[in-house]
Amino acid sequence: MEGHHHSPSLLLLPPPPHSANHAALNVAYEIPLKAAITKLKSETTQHDERGSVLFVGIVSPILTGPSSYQKTLSWSAAQSVLARIYSIVAIVCSRLAVPSEMGAGPDSIDVRVIFIDHGPSKPLAQDCRPAIQANNTVVVDLPTFASAYHPWKQIFHVNSEPGYQIFSSYLKVYERVQTLTQDRLIAVEGGLSLNEHPLPLTQSKTYPVVCLGGTFDHLHAGHKLLLTAAAILLKVPETPVASPARFIIGVTGDELLRRKKYAELVQPWDLRVKNVVEFLASILQLSRGGWSDPDVMNRDEKVIAKFRDGTIEVHCVVLRDAFGPTTTEEEMDVLVVSGETRSGGDAVNARRRDRGWHDLEIFEVDVLDAEDYVDGPTQTKKDFATKISSTAIRERKAEARK
Repeated sequence: MEGHHHSPSLLLLPPPPHSANHAALNVAYEIPLKAAITKLKSETTQHDERGSVLFVGIVSPILTGPSSYQKTLSWSAAQSVLARIYSIVAIVCSRLAVPSEMGAGPDSIDVRVIFIDHGPSKPLAQDCRPAIQANNTVVVDLPTFASAYHPWKQIFHVNSEPGYQIFSSYLKVYERVQTLTQDRLIAVEGGLSLNEHPLPLTQSKTYPVVCLGGTFDHLHAGHKLLLTAAAILLKVPETPVASPARFIIGVTGDELLRRKKYAELVQPWDLRVKNVVEFLASILQLSRGGWSDPDVMNRDEKVIAKFRDGTIEVHCVVLRDAFGPTTTEEEMDVLVVSGETRSGGDAVNARRRDRGWHDLEIFEVDVLDAEDYVDGPTQTKKDFATKISSTAIRERKAEARK
């Protein structure tokens, strides 16, 4: 991502409404998301084969806790907001005829949603300087985000009071990192946010070892949701001397995908893993120097990527069956599943019990859902899910070749 021409863009969004249902989030976020994606679409060129990248930063006081390494968050609420925002992104991109999976070509926009811990009503000190302050989660605060995520091609901010509060706080730090010209700062119309008194949220534990599996072919919004939701369950140690947090990802081997529809367009395992690691770097990598590649090594059909001075390791392994490492490695804590793979989680724990091992705690992410967004009664949830599947992406690519 070197050079401003190839750098990603950023859209800063204010906190989600406390009644973060489909309709409320759509009203709050569809307008600014559409404005930023439309602007990027108008600027696409044929020179960059991978297309544009847009980070969507949800600036919200998501973490609680008395000190940096005693932070907690509500996983259920966080993953629900992620699912609904990725649903809005998928629908906006579909309506604008913009491919949104990773590396989909010059006209694509790869949207990546991340949380930034900050209360808009609590402005930063005027002399706040760039600094990286990690914590025991993968979510970072606003000064750390400004210090590590740069440079940007352009920065979109919402034209509303909360939007300007966030933007002002962000610039206090970021202007010390990158010299900005006015043409790269773009105000977009904000949606309507009807804040209510928040309900108490159940705080979630974080875990040293988190596991999930999937094909991750043509990495799309559903994959991004699954990977992000799983990553925020990681318990990150303070120093790399301690055992690192491990994120174990089973990526389906090529031989198991030969019978898939449009199998000739399935991406090879190495490319699918490369995309998974690149996407996770959006969440996990922290460097004062800005965008940087993680430390990656290949070992015995396993790719290991290290982040944050070795305190986080991502292990991508080849899946040759439905169980993968969950039944060959005892030391795991959590398995993250989707609605499609829920039964697989039960089967994993049954197999682990047969071995005398403890059950994995199962966390299920919400499905990407078009409910309350789409016009008319004909578009069902099933239709929507089908349109953003890897199979549908391969089908579109096959049709484009004709």
